[in-house]
Amino acid sequence: MTELLAAAAAAALVFAATNIDDIVVLTVFFVAARGTGRPRPRDIVVGQYLGIGALVAAAVVAAAGLLVVPEPWTGLLGLLPIALGVRALLNRSAADEPPAAVGSLLGVAGVTVANGADNIAVYVPVFRSLDPAAGAVWLVVFAVLVAVWCTVAALLGGHPRVVGLVGRAGHWLVPTVFVAIGATILVTSGVLPRLAALLA
Repeated sequence: MTELLAAAAAAALVFAATNIDDIVVLTVFFVAARGTGRPRPRDIVVGQYLGIGALVAAAVVAAAGLLVVPEPWTGLLGLLPIALGVRALLNRSAADEPPAAVGSLLGVAGVTVANGADNIAVYVPVFRSLDPAAGAVWLVVFAVLVAVWCTVAALLGGHPRVVGLVGRAGHWLVPTVFVAIGATILVTSGVLPRLAALLA
């Protein structure tokens, strides 16, 4: 029992450390959902589960030696939130509502995968070292914490101050958040020097 509790604590710590930025993204989604109806709250939650599930599945498969994660090329996934942010900037209107940078379940899942692609490098050695029982605990903890993350983001997305801020500055704030996330992924992944070397 003590080992399983330790595994649960470790899983919670790793999840929080690698997904803290998802709170910002999810909050933006929920604020947009309140203003435009897109993406729907259900799509945000399911999309987050799909995205985190895809990341964990890739890590488990890589940990089993069945997949080689092409580092740092996963950093190219940063182009997705950049493209979504640019599209939202181009499609912004004068209406007093944040632009819907993402409008579907798959869009939410895609942003989640792009934002968390670097997490795989953390998850792979962890899952490689876990026995089946501890691995199951990690999966349960991750599933529970996705629900917690979505709940916190939904509460933040409904807070009057957050809604007011996004209402006043949402035309540029929401797209800027997505572009910043994508740029951070590209820069921190190390893919830009690799591309520069190929083009040189």
